[in-house]
Amino acid sequence: MKRLPITAFAISLLLAATLSGPSSVRADQNDGRLEALFVRLLEAPAPAEAQTVEGQIWRIWLESDDGAVRALMHDGLDAMSRGDYRHALAKFDQMVLIAPDFAEGWNKRATVYYLLGDYAASLGDIAKTLKLEPRHFGALAGKGLVYTALQDERRALEAFEAALAIHPNLISAALNAEQLRKIIRDREI
Repeated sequence: MKRLPITAFAISLLLAATLSGPSSVRADQNDGRLEALFVRLLEAPAPAEAQTVEGQIWRIWLESDDGAVRALMHDGLDAMSRGDYRHALAKFDQMVLIAPDFAEGWNKRATVYYLLGDYAASLGDIAKTLKLEPRHFGALAGKGLVYTALQDERRALEAFEAALAIHPNLISAALNAEQLRKIIRDREI
């Protein structure tokens, strides 16, 4: 099987989250601003506009009104950016314990589990993320990456297509979906 460019995609998701600075208002997956942003994301005529909207969504998802959660998020993201996944995991473990309704805590821990190769744990946390925020295109794309790593091309394709239904300009997901369709077609011939 041809290896997909999944590492670059995982890193781009991490960087998008890391570079998004905190806002001064309460925010998370329940923030009222998200509805309009998801409409704009779906209707964005070009990738540049979609990236701007995507960044706004990530900033909202990352923010919490709880100072302890903010500190754990910062420390966990910092550890991830240094490649210290065990330390990041410890921070995100604490975060989901104190804020089990904060979708991005589960998503970040799912990302760390993916990077550590613990795909079952990653899928479990992705499921929790999506239960809290069904529109989480990052979690859906992450699910595609996990299933790609598990060589389950059909489930990977379903996950990438679900992400694209929410964020049609998610370029890495589109590229991965295209490659997976080709792999599946070639296998069926």
